[in-house]
Amino acid sequence: MRSLMGLVLVLAGAMVGFAPANAADLKVTLLGTGTPTPRLSSFSASTLVEAGPERLIFDLGRGSTIRLYQKKIPLGSITAHFITHLHSDHIVGLPDMWLSGWLGTPWGSRKSPMVIFGPKGTVAMTENLTKAFSEDIRIRIADEGYSPVGIAFAATDIEPGLVYDHNGVKVTAIEVNHGEKIKPALGYVVEFDGKKVVLSGDTKPDPRVAKAAEGADLLIHEVAMIDPELLKTFPSYRAIEDHHTSPEEAGRIFSEAKPKLAVYSHIVFATVKPVQDVPEDALVARTRANYQGPLIVGRDLMSFVISDHVEAFAPDGTAASLAP
Repeated sequence: MRSLMGLVLVLAGAMVGFAPANAADLKVTLLGTGTPTPRLSSFSASTLVEAGPERLIFDLGRGSTIRLYQKKIPLGSITAHFITHLHSDHIVGLPDMWLSGWLGTPWGSRKSPMVIFGPKGTVAMTENLTKAFSEDIRIRIADEGYSPVGIAFAATDIEPGLVYDHNGVKVTAIEVNHGEKIKPALGYVVEFDGKKVVLSGDTKPDPRVAKAAEGADLLIHEVAMIDPELLKTFPSYRAIEDHHTSPEEAGRIFSEAKPKLAVYSHIVFATVKPVQDVPEDALVARTRANYQGPLIVGRDLMSFVISDHVEAFAPDGTAASLAP
């Protein structure tokens, strides 16, 4: 059996997605591992990180609110929201998170402004969303008595560097290369009590990600796998492929960084015959050309608990399996 390098796979509790966590643990849940393609099994990009009293969301793709509901986490309880870049599949869930998190229900009830960080354009987006939904906001304040404080935004356009430092949780933005015309694009490093999680964001292979993820407990990285035959028939796929990281390239990043566990999320794939599910065998085989360490192909609602080791849980709450 391949060495687990500090990774421990354990059985979870009876509740779906439940993983016991101590106050010093850092927990990560994949809310959306997919792309703009509307697939039932993989909503678009979103990741939840829980550390101490902090609940942080990275990207707000389609269905992120539904996944939080499945996890029994009130939308209004999210401490801060972070955006990697302004492609639609990373922000299309923002209006839902913002508006539904404000409603006076057990799954909403935000009582303070929605804290959000992202690249240049984030503040303007929140200002325009406020204008777009002004009638809904007006009606709900007048009709249902909701406080206007909970529907306000506390948005910040950020640059690479430390962007968040609360309750022992530090979030650092790193610049990544998602293509010449998609700037700025960011990845994030989350640190808590000596533990480190790195999220690559959307990127071509970038040594800055490998550097930031050196010795990380968890490296969550995007990947793209396009059938060569599609490139001939649909040239637009070439641009998509050129803005992402191939499995072989990701394998090299993993080998350089040597995280305790590498996880694929935001999995871009296209096949000649359309399929719903990620072609995992091919993805893993191509990654193994350059990386032999612990690897998991992420699925929606998969979770990870980091203490002095890493525990990985499948969406149904049982132990997750490492890729062969």
